[in-house]
Amino acid sequence: MRWRNWLAGLLLLSAWCGAGGALAALATSKHNLSASGPGTVKAAGEAQVCIFCHAPHNSSPTAPLWNRRTPGGSYVPYSSSTAKANAGQPTGASLLCLSCHDGTIALGDVLNRASTITMAGGVTTMPAGSASNLGTDLSGDHPVSIPYTAALAATRGELVAPSTLTGRVRLDASGQLQCTSCHDAHDDSNGKFLVIPNQASALCQTCHVKNYWSLSDHRLSGKTWNGAGTNPWPHTSGTTVAVNACENCHRPHTAGGKKWNLNYAAEENNCYSCHNGNVAAKNIQSEFAKSSLHPVASTTGVHDPVEPAVVQSRHVECVDCHNPHASNASGGVLAGSLAGVRGVNIAGSEINPATAEYQICLRCHADSNGKPAPYTTRQLAQTNTRLEFDTLNPSFHPVAGPGRSANVPSLVAPWNTASVIKCSDCHNNNAGPGAGGTGPNGPHGSTNFALLERPHALTAAPTAGDICYKCHSQTVVTRESPHNRSEHLRYGCKACHDPHGISSTQGNTTYNSRLINLSTTDNTPVGTGAAAKLYVDTVARKCYLNCHGESHNGRSY
Repeated sequence: MRWRNWLAGLLLLSAWCGAGGALAALATSKHNLSASGPGTVKAAGEAQVCIFCHAPHNSSPTAPLWNRRTPGGSYVPYSSSTAKANAGQPTGASLLCLSCHDGTIALGDVLNRASTITMAGGVTTMPAGSASNLGTDLSGDHPVSIPYTAALAATRGELVAPSTLTGRVRLDASGQLQCTSCHDAHDDSNGKFLVIPNQASALCQTCHVKNYWSLSDHRLSGKTWNGAGTNPWPHTSGTTVAVNACENCHRPHTAGGKKWNLNYAAEENNCYSCHNGNVAAKNIQSEFAKSSLHPVASTTGVHDPVEPAVVQSRHVECVDCHNPHASNASGGVLAGSLAGVRGVNIAGSEINPATAEYQICLRCHADSNGKPAPYTTRQLAQTNTRLEFDTLNPSFHPVAGPGRSANVPSLVAPWNTASVIKCSDCHNNNAGPGAGGTGPNGPHGSTNFALLERPHALTAAPTAGDICYKCHSQTVVTRESPHNRSEHLRYGCKACHDPHGISSTQGNTTYNSRLINLSTTDNTPVGTGAAAKLYVDTVARKCYLNCHGESHNGRSY
């Protein structure tokens, strides 16, 4: 008799679902909670398949012939600073799905039975901790029950017009995005009951059209996991970066980083899962274990995509310098890893996207609060690098534009007086390409202070490998007065020269040409007041400094 009951259930299901194909698809999926179901969560003896959701009689007034109680509790909906629609409480089909998937109502608690259907193995509700139990906190799940309107698409940007959603991905009758926009409860042929396959994030991209994404390495890369460490794609079946696409970083349900459905709450961990040498060729994660670093692990949850261009709450995360939707190997105005990132120009205004590397650096190292004290104390103290690199200054390293001097005989090829340099020419990985190594490029970490690519002695003479000698010939520097005296070489470049520049609000071309801004540790200026001469006169070739305990008030060289 048991098989007859099961056959009757199948016939009834066929009438409700329409076609035999849909019936077969449901019967072989995990949504078949009857005793014949293939999953581990199923009834102990119930033979009917559709009864767990539908009944022809004694059902809820809710379509479609709903056979379950509506959840009575409230939910914590998704929210973020970038959301333009209020998710609110679930409605419609999403609320029906949650009658099982929030884990609050017994799976066998159906309206047309006097008693609850007994499930196998002592299971009552959707098992806690399973991927199918979303709970009542939906803040880490893709938002549902939102009116997806043309106004929303226009305001939010990077969304398709709702009028285009006429295929398998569609809105409900009221124009809301629901669980059923992505999932078909009767058909698991695409996995996870998705309405279309999500290979290369095809499902995600039905609605989301991210700027820069078409050229992004995260869309195109064929890199695979080498099997070492932790699986970078634990919730997908994809085996390459390109196939995982959005899901390299995002998880649509029970996300660790709730605000933007990120895989992990700690922002950098979403990058480390691939950029630890096990997928991407270079191990970026190891750079952050060095003594000098950009401290991405020091804060979690502070970064916000809509924060001002000038960072107010001091922090640094990978996405402050890299746009994961834009990073690509094709280069362009900026290196591919810096594509599509906003910055601050030399005038202090936001520029989006940045057109020069230094503009990205100025977000934190210019007008932001809480900057650390400089490594060297100087007569003219300045921690705002935007003011130091201003091309109107009496002198500056040529980061925002070519330098002022037409006579710099120490420069080594290919550098010349018309050259413009990048921050990363000095601040970079000590084992990267710029230092002659094979490590990753960029100012992630260094064994040298101040994230310098090469060493620079603070209390001793510079060595042949000094960072200054990367661009300036050691031979030329050490043979010319006033550099060629043993006392000067003992103190090193930093005793007299400020490597960034001297602000025009503090210095002038008489006293502060050629980056002259004395260290107060190594030099004591002669005299006081406006008449004091605190400089090296490069035209008359005279020195007016008091250094190493000796006055040079007008001494020729």
